[in-house]
Amino acid sequence: MARELESHLAFLDTFTGAALGVLSVASGIYTYLGVSSLLDGDGAMQAFAAIAYSVAVSTGIFVFWSYMMRLFPAMRTARSRAGLLGAMGLGSLAIIAMSSWLNAAALAGAAAVEQHLAETVQDYQAALERSHEIALSAQGLERDVARAQQSFADLSEQEADGGLSGFAGRGAVFRVLRQKSQELSALQEQIAQQGPLVDAAFTEGNALLSEMRALTVEPGPVQARSVEFSEKAVRLAGIVAELRQLSVAPLVARAAQDLSASVVLPELDGTNEAMRGAQGATITSVLNVLAQRATTLEAAAQEVVQMEPAAEVEYTPVSAADAVILYAGNFVPSWAGAIAIDLLPAVLVLILAVTHGAIRAGRDGAPIEDRMTIAELRAALAAARDVDAALIAGRQTAQAPDLSTDHAQRPSARAEQVPETAQGAPSGAPK
Repeated sequence: MARELESHLAFLDTFTGAALGVLSVASGIYTYLGVSSLLDGDGAMQAFAAIAYSVAVSTGIFVFWSYMMRLFPAMRTARSRAGLLGAMGLGSLAIIAMSSWLNAAALAGAAAVEQHLAETVQDYQAALERSHEIALSAQGLERDVARAQQSFADLSEQEADGGLSGFAGRGAVFRVLRQKSQELSALQEQIAQQGPLVDAAFTEGNALLSEMRALTVEPGPVQARSVEFSEKAVRLAGIVAELRQLSVAPLVARAAQDLSASVVLPELDGTNEAMRGAQGATITSVLNVLAQRATTLEAAAQEVVQMEPAAEVEYTPVSAADAVILYAGNFVPSWAGAIAIDLLPAVLVLILAVTHGAIRAGRDGAPIEDRMTIAELRAALAAARDVDAALIAGRQTAQAPDLSTDHAQRPSARAEQVPETAQGAPSGAPK
């Protein structure tokens, strides 16, 4: 199994580097598109800066994962593996920070900006409708004012016929009632004048909202549409503020407070003491009724004033990269693809670590003859022959001095043998 896995790894190593290079270059291209949307200005310097950044990102990704693929599978202890796992985690976070979010901006940046425009339109629509609702509620106070005005007008007519004080005519009581009726009539006219303004502002705001909705889905570069969208958003914000100012509820509340507080009492003009006493008692009753009407009217106006106002909406233009982060939950597939293209080599690192672990496990405990390859056997035999040759040469070198000593001693031995032969010869032998 170990030999089979090694053969597979040898084959895979032939294109692993090229595949890692393709992934790095692809990430660099999308990083270039993402970083181009962040840089200000236009021209050669912007393009050069974007290219430099994308090249640096591609190089960093390639080098980082090359280190991991080579070093992590070779680690055998748990401590060393844990250390490299920590380094791989930090490197992955760095890659996400410098590349993945820009890749996501390139993949879904335009859609994210359109999402931001759509969200802003919804916010402006809610603010416009709420402001219009409050303004209409304030316009509804016109009926309360008209009812109070009509009641004082009717009372003044009754007084003219002598139905209140018992004395017919247009005396002091009549003048008090007529005075408050005229004040309420003037307030009613002011409220009525605001109605067409409220309707016109609301109509104009709806028209702007329609144009802004069209800009969110209109084809073309989203940045150009964002500029026009911003101009319309400023106008719409002004209309929302105008609707707030057109609310007459504060005016009605102040008028109700002044209704009973600012009463100009006329001089009693009765011809006798009994008539003047009747006029004074009637005026006191009128003032009590006036205070009740003012309290009721002020309470109705305060209900409108205390209504929750429309939320403050302000359109803030965002870049594609910022929009992708703001609305990340709506673009999960794009984020997943942007991160996967950068962190896919981590899976290859883990595969290599498991494979090398299996190779080491297969080699442990196996006899040497099962672990040796043909090339290793040939090398071992060549080394053995070299060792034998060295041993033979060493022996020959050690025996060479002994042979030279033997040759030097042999002549003396012969010389000693000659006298022995001569001495052992018979005496009668010829000389």
